[in-house]
Amino acid sequence: MATTPPRTALHLTATLLTATVALYMALVAFGNITDFGTNQQFVRHVLAMDTTFKDDDLMWRAVTSKGLQDAAYVAIIVWETVAALVLVYGTWLYARRDDLRGRRFATYGLLMVLLLFGAGFMAIGGEWFSMWQSEDWNGLDAALRVFVLSGVVLIVVQLPAGARDA
Repeated sequence: MATTPPRTALHLTATLLTATVALYMALVAFGNITDFGTNQQFVRHVLAMDTTFKDDDLMWRAVTSKGLQDAAYVAIIVWETVAALVLVYGTWLYARRDDLRGRRFATYGLLMVLLLFGAGFMAIGGEWFSMWQSEDWNGLDAALRVFVLSGVVLIVVQLPAGARDA
């Protein structure tokens, strides 16, 4: 006969931290959908590299097509939305004490967030498109905060099952 695992402080921590990142990502996606133009301008300026040092050795990387810029922005919003939904589902599974599946979906969602903010915003936006050079359109500090938060939550979610019994 299957037994329901006991609720522990670590289980509660993994559940609530996953829920926190789920809420954050849901609010980010909701904001980008309902106030499309604000971050659309951010993405356009980063990709166009129009507020960087305009180094001739780098400017060939700039994407100036508004269609491509907007396609990138829509892809970001879709990614944020899917990540939020995956994290909400992981939270729901944790709340139902389905720890194995909750851990799996929390891991998938957190990896999506880490990829978006680490590879997408910090590496591609920050380095490839030289966002770090811009005083006006630089989102590296915010990206780092979300990356670190998500990484810490992923570590908690990945703690060994034996530690969950504490």
